[in-house]
Amino acid sequence: MPVITCIDDLKRIYERRVPRMFYDYAESGSWTEQTFRENTSDFEKIYLRQRVAKDMTGRSTHSQMLGQDVALPVALAPVGLTGMQSADGEIKAAKAAEKFGVPYALSTMSICSIEDVASHTNKPFWLQVYTLKDDDFMQRLFDRAKAAKCSAAVITVDLQLLGQRHKDLKNGLSAPPKLTVKSMANLATKIPWGLQMLGTKRRFFGNIVGHAKGVSDPASLSTWFAEAADQALDWDRIRVFRKMWDGPLIIKGIIDPRDAIQAVNVGADAIIVSNHGGRQLDGALSSIRALPAILDAVGDKIEVHIDSGIRSGQDVLKAIAMGAKAAHIGRAYIYGLGAMGEAGVTKTLELMHKEFDTSMGLCGCRTVDQLSRDILMVPKGFEGDWQD
Repeated sequence: MPVITCIDDLKRIYERRVPRMFYDYAESGSWTEQTFRENTSDFEKIYLRQRVAKDMTGRSTHSQMLGQDVALPVALAPVGLTGMQSADGEIKAAKAAEKFGVPYALSTMSICSIEDVASHTNKPFWLQVYTLKDDDFMQRLFDRAKAAKCSAAVITVDLQLLGQRHKDLKNGLSAPPKLTVKSMANLATKIPWGLQMLGTKRRFFGNIVGHAKGVSDPASLSTWFAEAADQALDWDRIRVFRKMWDGPLIIKGIIDPRDAIQAVNVGADAIIVSNHGGRQLDGALSSIRALPAILDAVGDKIEVHIDSGIRSGQDVLKAIAMGAKAAHIGRAYIYGLGAMGEAGVTKTLELMHKEFDTSMGLCGCRTVDQLSRDILMVPKGFEGDWQD
């Protein structure tokens, strides 16, 4: 095993070990992938102010999210098909997050079910849900989350229409993978991954198959999702979901300050500034560019988190200093999971923690609550201009 010093090291191992269709599923955006690229490149435009002759002893990276103590202001974001990146991947990621002391959000489109993850963990996790038309399915999904003692629900609001991801179409993405000449040729080079998959019974969408009407096998799943997604979604509909779920509620997919204000009005406890990792509206602002205007719009009325483009502890530091309460990572931990399973997710968190802690100290801060825009140098014109 090579010496692993950064997230890119995990990404290189991940690319070698995981089938191409699942690597491409994680490592791609919609259409031209402009937003996908700028989510990361825009973080590089923000510089840190190094301070010297500052007492750096006694540093702490501990913080809080929704009143929960966390070891680092980071959460593992919901990622669909995680169980195809590594066998029983959702369970592995949840266990790593629990041991490290950060929240884990399970995707509705997971391979391992809510019940699977709950039976293998000791602390509550979050459940991400999509805005679907079927009230019966939605209510049962929330009820299952309550029974599993999930501590928060994350409602994703930016997937009424599915952004086109060229790589997924060309690869014939499916779970489990369909056996074509192209896919079999690639799978033949991923023997360890295949042996792991043969050793688990979890190869389908565990939260959907057997729970949603008309979905008894994975072949009908894509058709079902296209029909089930609620294109007529509005804020009144989100109020209905708020009534279905009486616990902490997070709304994910906010990129415009006007929508952030609406999230406050429907009673959400937190929002995630997110463009779905650049996988929906290509040409949208990067999340870090959109963040300042949203913070200005909502003030301290709601917790503001961020995802999309975060690949390092310094990215987390910049997001928190800009004003976010927490940063959510998706691709970064998927690299670790695909590379090394549960140990890889732990390694991702360790790498981010080390970089965050060291950079925080070199910026002259000892605690998370000392971080502010004073440690940043942001170029003129960087922030999104939402004025008409």
